[in-house]
Amino acid sequence: MNLELKDKRLLVLGGTRISCEIIRKAKELGCFVAVADYNNIQDSPGKQMADAAFDVSVMDIDAMVDLIGKQQIDGVMVGFADAILPAYAEICDKAGLPAYATKEQLEIFTRKDRYKELLRKYAIPTVEEYHVDVNPFHGPAEGIRYPVLVKPADSAGARGITICNSVRELEAAVEKAKTFSPTGNVLVERYIEGREVTANWVFKDGEYYLTSIGNRHVKHNQDGVIPLPVGYTYPAAITPYFRAELEDKCKRMFRDLGIMNGMMFMQCKVVEGHCVIYDIGFRLTGTQEYTNLQKVCGYNPMEMMIRFALTGSMGEPELAAKINPEFAGKYGFNVSCLSAPGTIKELTGIEEVLQFPEVADAVIAHFPGETITESMRGLLAQITVRVLGTVDKEEELYRIMKKIEDTIHIVSTEGKGMMLDGIEVDDVEGYVLKK
Repeated sequence: MNLELKDKRLLVLGGTRISCEIIRKAKELGCFVAVADYNNIQDSPGKQMADAAFDVSVMDIDAMVDLIGKQQIDGVMVGFADAILPAYAEICDKAGLPAYATKEQLEIFTRKDRYKELLRKYAIPTVEEYHVDVNPFHGPAEGIRYPVLVKPADSAGARGITICNSVRELEAAVEKAKTFSPTGNVLVERYIEGREVTANWVFKDGEYYLTSIGNRHVKHNQDGVIPLPVGYTYPAAITPYFRAELEDKCKRMFRDLGIMNGMMFMQCKVVEGHCVIYDIGFRLTGTQEYTNLQKVCGYNPMEMMIRFALTGSMGEPELAAKINPEFAGKYGFNVSCLSAPGTIKELTGIEEVLQFPEVADAVIAHFPGETITESMRGLLAQITVRVLGTVDKEEELYRIMKKIEDTIHIVSTEGKGMMLDGIEVDDVEGYVLKK
């Protein structure tokens, strides 16, 4: 328990399963935690574990401000949903509470078309796109080369994304993407095969720290949908190249935008040894790499975000000395267990995995009785369990990640194994930074 935060009243916007990680951490810090969303309590895991729950839409700004006043809320926390970030900033502004970013800043980084334009302004590589008239669809752009990736300009969680190899597929994909975009805007990008990495940042008082770069191991283990991540390993071998080529450019961009606090992730394709950014989130990360950073470097960006919400300060006075994107000579991992569509009957092995000395935490996203629907295929919602931890030697990474996968079992009500194929030795060897 943290005495500075004891009995502070935190309001979490949205009670999704992953938001339970915020609630759990805030309670560890001694906070009173409330959750607000429009869902019934049986459909809101966060409400079920909170100290108080309120049936108020987080998009109803005035109602949220009224709730904050009546409940004497000390701070507001937003989790992992891009769509509500601008509303969060507006709520905090009207309620006189700390927001880690302005509404204008968050609007930029929740619109893929806007932040890609920004990246180009600072000569930061991003995936090229094709102009396609989508309202209504008028056929492909001149010079378009397949395959292409079609996605909403303002959505997250891999929703509405399709890989296309023909005009017919492109038209259908555009219509699909429009249904996932609040503004009806769609991007058509060159589809790039190959390695992926994710760069993570934390911001404090106008100082910008690159915290880690991890290999994002995606796998083609389902037909007809984009590949999803089955794991992450840290630090990525490309870390020194990113730092040399892009770190200063990114910091200049952040400074010019007036960014002061918060955290951000940048997903990149690796093209001929260079990072090309294709997605950004100015928020907490679903990959929960803060667990590994806590274990290796001694600071926790999620805890810093909770502290900021309640006090207006990110804390960590010695943060600069703790930053170590090279992971202090250690290696981190995140095993992401994907489930095929079906209803979960049994989920076993979690308690055993938590006893492995290398494991720092295991986070369950779907429990027995819950269904992975067919409509969730190709979405990050298929991730059922994440297991995070560290090892001392590179050669231990694959061994422990495979051991975790072999220990966890997800069985459907039909008695079938639901776990999709996961990490392979070729995914790991040679892709982490040598000591």
